[in-house]
Amino acid sequence: MSTEPSASNRIDRAFAGLAARGRKGLLPYVTAGLPDLQTTEAVLEALAGLGVTAVELGLPYSDPIADGPTIQASFTRALAGGVRIRDIMAMVARVRQRVDLPLLAMGSYSIVHRVGPERFAAMARDAGLDGLIIPDLSLEEAPQTAALLAGHGLRLPMLVAPTSGPQRRERIARTSTGFVYYMSVAGITGERAQLPSDLPEQVASLRGVSRLPVVVGFGISTPEQVRLVCSVADGVIIGSALVRRMMEAQDAGEPRDRIVQLAADSVRQWMTGLD
Repeated sequence: MSTEPSASNRIDRAFAGLAARGRKGLLPYVTAGLPDLQTTEAVLEALAGLGVTAVELGLPYSDPIADGPTIQASFTRALAGGVRIRDIMAMVARVRQRVDLPLLAMGSYSIVHRVGPERFAAMARDAGLDGLIIPDLSLEEAPQTAALLAGHGLRLPMLVAPTSGPQRRERIARTSTGFVYYMSVAGITGERAQLPSDLPEQVASLRGVSRLPVVVGFGISTPEQVRLVCSVADGVIIGSALVRRMMEAQDAGEPRDRIVQLAADSVRQWMTGLD
């Protein structure tokens, strides 16, 4: 079984608090630097004010892994705007001075490797991040990476695909820290009209091998889908739907405060699915 969560990490505390109140969590995904880091900073503060469980902060990369066309397009825009890892970390540090919102960075292992795992973990800790999600981290390297991050007080939620066999999903679930990230559909991220009918069975199988919360992402874009997922899981992640709305506002020439308001209004709408 996975180890019991520690109260020393914001992610652990957030899910422990939800469980104590019989509630479920919403974890929005925001691309860092879309359309600029000042907007990202303002969005994070707005979402903290709404009481979301945590936020996934996407690290733009030129060759994204498992990211659908919407998030890929957001990465292209952020990179074209000149966003860099050191700038993202500095932005997180500024946000951390004002809010206690759990924050996870989600990005390719190529970014971590380029910086150096030890140095990257220290940068993440010093900035105030609470965990990393690394979709292309190999299962063979995962235990070592999880231990390295744990030494810096960081969590490593890992992704389980619907196509993962029983032994593989058990290894992933046992290696994960913070929570287990279940992909509702195989393939890339993106909004979908329907979610798989076997979702309850899949989540139940993960509960059988891990005490950690199970959070579901990929394809979720409506309050109704949030409600469905949270009837069986501990939380839900919404990414492409939020990123798409922010890019549409950018394309329409909306000012920063309007983009921030639109992001907050969207998340507030999805949070009605938690009731």
